[in-house]
Amino acid sequence: MILNLLFYLFSIILLLSSLMIITVQNSIYSVLFLVLSFISASSLLFLLEIEFIALIFIIIYVGAIAVLFLFVVMMLDIKTINFTKDSLKYFPIGSFLGVIFIVEMLLIIFNIFKVSPYTFNSFLLNNYTNWFEKIDCLTDLESIGQILYTNYVVQFLISGLILLLSVIGAVVLTIKTTTKQEKTQNIFKQLSRNYKNVILY
Repeated sequence: MILNLLFYLFSIILLLSSLMIITVQNSIYSVLFLVLSFISASSLLFLLEIEFIALIFIIIYVGAIAVLFLFVVMMLDIKTINFTKDSLKYFPIGSFLGVIFIVEMLLIIFNIFKVSPYTFNSFLLNNYTNWFEKIDCLTDLESIGQILYTNYVVQFLISGLILLLSVIGAVVLTIKTTTKQEKTQNIFKQLSRNYKNVILY
């Protein structure tokens, strides 16, 4: 029961954040709602016991792509345009395609829940079974870590060294090794000159 409530909660957050991505006028807020949608989607994957894909969602999409989008949007400083004019122009076609997509999804969901013997006839209530308690097995993260750190430990260390060299190379390229000597003005030396120590060409 608690898992069903959490599933509905994260699903509602995912739907609302996805809606706010396309309705918010400020592009920075849109990217932040994109990060929230990725986090809620990874939470749903955690509830479905798909830990590896959930962590990949957080590491790759939130940690790399969404942060890159945020930096690009902040550097470009995109000004807000007339949002209502464009939304009213594309609203009929977008709403028509959205209704067709929702009807197709509901038809598929109702057919799957009627055929499947592990669920009830209604998709609002799900008969959840934790197969990890019934079957003696490892989780996805444990099996991937066991294979990665035993069979492929040399390749893992080599890839880590390559990434370390790339980070060091990027830092070295940004360091300025030669400093330009600044020209200073010695006012006392300039005022103490006379006709004898002047160089004439």
